[in-house]
Amino acid sequence: MAAGVTAVAVSETLLAEETPANVVAAIPKKKQPPPESSHNIHVRSLVIFSFWAIILFLGLPIWWKTTAIYRARLPLPEMMDWADGKVCRPVFPLRISIEAGALQDQEAQHLLRTTQHALDDLNDFSAHHLRLQLSTPPNTSTPAVAEEKEEVALVIRLLPGQSTEAVLQPYEPVLDVYYTPNQVPTSSSSSSSLATYIADNLREIFAEEQAMIAYLLSTSSAPPERSPKPLSPDVAGALAKRTTRSLKYAQTYHLTFSLFTPTSVPSSWDIEAALDEYMKPLLESFSSISNFTIDTQVQLYATPGVEGQILKKEDLSGFINAAEWPLSPSIGGAPTINFILYVGDMEVEGGARSWLIPQWGGVMIQPNIDDLRPAMLTFSNQLLALLGAPESGSLPLRLMTLVRVRSAGLLLKASSTLGSLARLTLALPSISIPQSVAEGVHTTTEHLERACAGLGGKEGLENARIAEEAAEKAFFEKSMVGQVYFPDEHKIAVYLPLLGPIAVPLVMGVLKEVRAWRSRRAVTR
Repeated sequence: MAAGVTAVAVSETLLAEETPANVVAAIPKKKQPPPESSHNIHVRSLVIFSFWAIILFLGLPIWWKTTAIYRARLPLPEMMDWADGKVCRPVFPLRISIEAGALQDQEAQHLLRTTQHALDDLNDFSAHHLRLQLSTPPNTSTPAVAEEKEEVALVIRLLPGQSTEAVLQPYEPVLDVYYTPNQVPTSSSSSSSLATYIADNLREIFAEEQAMIAYLLSTSSAPPERSPKPLSPDVAGALAKRTTRSLKYAQTYHLTFSLFTPTSVPSSWDIEAALDEYMKPLLESFSSISNFTIDTQVQLYATPGVEGQILKKEDLSGFINAAEWPLSPSIGGAPTINFILYVGDMEVEGGARSWLIPQWGGVMIQPNIDDLRPAMLTFSNQLLALLGAPESGSLPLRLMTLVRVRSAGLLLKASSTLGSLARLTLALPSISIPQSVAEGVHTTTEHLERACAGLGGKEGLENARIAEEAAEKAFFEKSMVGQVYFPDEHKIAVYLPLLGPIAVPLVMGVLKEVRAWRSRRAVTR
């Protein structure tokens, strides 16, 4: 075995001696490509430039044009001014006309000034103030005088009497004030008991309206210097409950009167005559505020959602059997107000037989339907409450108060919506703003100016309603709202798979061409 190893070593030695020393140098090197001609280099540069030129000067403009977000120009400063209450200050100057036929002209003028001074001393809310004027003679019938009479909120008739008394007419905006002869102020007196008495009665009549407007302004974004004095907690709480239970203002309401009975009788009721006698006169008085449509229905074998003869207050919310009773929702886009007359011996704990369901309607329980007058009167009061009318005062005064409060509410809501739209536009620069939104903003501001000029009147209410509808439509524009929830991460996820495979070869080609140019430049040096 040792001899074999020795033989291998000897053979390796002989092989090493026979190998030439320059065998490594004899191995051929890697063949280099021939140098590129200047023509080929120029062609390759033109190809790369052509690709980039098509992308930059054709593809990029087309992409920018087809994906650009249209943003109509909005008057953002003006919109913010409306929202901050800087453009319009809601003011309600109510004109009170005094009929003093039994007094001399000088006595009437002096009483007017004295009463106005007493009113100004009592009033601490500048947005709601009463302005007294002497009524024009009855034989005056010029258009200007007729227009003034329409704008008068209340007429005070001064009548001689045996004692001092004030009587507010229930169906006319008229206050009859009876006075004794010794109460007439003389021209030298600076105060008068009759003037103080009239001022106190006027303040009492319009106290609820003043509180409603003050609460409305306190909940808006009015400047601090224009905000009214804080209301007492009790008054503010009562007004908050009233606002919660009342329906949103609409130009048209649909009234549904339903008769539900647990048995097969009665199967009919004299509802048409009852509506003509008790309900339709009230609805006609609302004609300047809203329109109403009416339908009726009778449901036999109607089982309420609760059982028992005595209903607890916590059971009232479950009395309506919505699963079985055919109470249709809003018809034709108008809010529906439901009035239900249930035939039975049930009563609410405490003896009441009717209750109000906020923003929905009212319920009345009667043992029979021989007399529908109690139910119609109850439904009338419930309707006034659902529409947001004041609880005190004569019917004409309550309706005019409702006009003024609704006008102010719609104006403030439309102004707030404009501010929200302006803040949304500034917060989301990538959101599209179609031209319809700009037109809606223009319509809103135009009618807001008209509503502010005629605030408290019927035209002011109509303009405020149009402004509020236009503002809501502009804010909830479908094409605009859809992009509020379209984040930038989604755009990256869409474009990256498309642009990545195209961009990598183009960028690498430019980098290789730059390196080759640098190499050629280094060789020529």
